[in-house]
Amino acid sequence: MTNRDSRTPLYGIAVAAELAGVPQATLRQFEAKGLLTPSRSDGGTRRYSDDDMARLRRVTDLRDAGVNLAGIRRVLELEDENASLRDELRADTAEG
Repeated sequence: MTNRDSRTPLYGIAVAAELAGVPQATLRQFEAKGLLTPSRSDGGTRRYSDDDMARLRRVTDLRDAGVNLAGIRRVLELEDENASLRDELRADTAEG
């Protein structure tokens, strides 16, 4: 059995919403606020990957902890930046 790439868009909005336990409208709001960026099919249908679902869980966890959407966006930006810097450090360490 081949391992699936976690970036592969698989889930439609209805399935993603059900898995996350949130209404579809909430997913649309998160996307409008820049918290999620699902892939789109040729017909424009949102498709969520396993990575998108992990990010969605992070967003809902932060929201449930009382962080507002602007705060969530900033937390995610900082987490993304941190991950990028760690990747750079690993690459530099591997080269040297």
